Amino acid sequence: MPDFDVIVVGAGPAGSIAALELARGGASVALIERGVYPGSKNMYGGVVYPRILDSIIPNWHEEAPIQRHVTRRQTMMMTDHQAMTVDFRTTSWGSAPYNGVTAFRSEWDRWLAQHAVDAGATLICSTTVTGLLRDANRIIGVTTDRSDGDLTADLVVACDGANSFLAREAGLYKEFDASHFTLGVKEVLHLGKDEIDRRFNVSDHDGVDIEMVGATGPIAGGGFLYTNLDSVAVGVVLKLNSLAAANTRPEDVIATLKRHPAIAPLVAGGELVEYSAHLIPEGGYDAMPTLGMSGLLVCGDAASLTLAAGIWLEGVNFAMASGAAAAQATLEAREAGRPAEAHRSYRSLLEGNFVLQDHKRLRHMPELIFSHFVQHQQAAMVCDVVEDLFTVTNPTPKPRLRRIVNDARKANGVTHRDLLRTTWRAAKMFF
Repeated sequence: MPDFDVIVVGAGPAGSIAALELARGGASVALIERGVYPGSKNMYGGVVYPRILDSIIPNWHEEAPIQRHVTRRQTMMMTDHQAMTVDFRTTSWGSAPYNGVTAFRSEWDRWLAQHAVDAGATLICSTTVTGLLRDANRIIGVTTDRSDGDLTADLVVACDGANSFLAREAGLYKEFDASHFTLGVKEVLHLGKDEIDRRFNVSDHDGVDIEMVGATGPIAGGGFLYTNLDSVAVGVVLKLNSLAAANTRPEDVIATLKRHPAIAPLVAGGELVEYSAHLIPEGGYDAMPTLGMSGLLVCGDAASLTLAAGIWLEGVNFAMASGAAAAQATLEAREAGRPAEAHRSYRSLLEGNFVLQDHKRLRHMPELIFSHFVQHQQAAMVCDVVEDLFTVTNPTPKPRLRRIVNDARKANGVTHRDLLRTTWRAAKMFF
């Protein structure tokens, strides 16, 4: 007899939701976490879109460790001295059920894992899974760094993060290319709640999410700034191969961003309380591994399920949904007497909901978003157009918009073909 029905590796959002739903379904579950507690090694702090929890933990918004509810969303297109911002806010996002919330994953993951434990899962912390146990072509368990380290199960669910050792050991990745990853680097700056409310023009638990294009100089990537209750998270996401080619330290990129005239007033005087970095899988649909094999399923970041699609930058919701789908596939396979064959329905479940439907439709967005045109030429052209549009030219008559756009296009080396090709590629995915 195996030690457990299912072993879930990694107590992040994907793993904890999988363990929760499996335990509720009557399976014996081991939830293995290498940190001293779930979330202790996760430095993420950003926006979570938790509506997937409406059917799993219906009162999540009453008990989850939320910092603020995002009621204001800004998108900035930037050069080193300009910023053109689309600023949207709505009161509807400030009441339950919330659209997006800011949270610290060290708190969020611990909360989710406790729900899995309360449902009957066995949480094993301070334990690193070092490999897979096999019986012919089937996975039958894991090895760990403990002296009595082997654990067996009918099924293993790999939720071990972006650099998934288990998915790679199982041969589920065709290639593991650095160009499919970004490095997220973040500073948390304490400002105090009253000061944040004043600077960002919010109150109570309302918060702001600012996403930036053109914020990383010659390196492909983006910038972000999120409001927590009494601190802000400011940072950058940098394409790994572009960062290596630039021979620049990521903390220098953040320092430059913090000096930008659009950002400096928002972070001035903040006390640094945390600096962190982590890998993010942003290669999209075409960078995903095979999602399972006999005795093994892959979820969350381990399956490259982060969506980097420009206006949509999401990951935790996809992780939680994949964990729920893994649990459903496993319980159905157990009921059919084939618990190791859950992979046969797992992918179809993801294809039947937003997880793979969104990724498939937007499969070419990472390539487009990280292109030189979008990162540099387009951002500069948009900023120049807006600056010229609002520059009063008296006593010279106001120029026509067509001339302003054309001058900005030429000044930034943008061809008509660039504009048409990019517009067409984006339109095919968004419309």
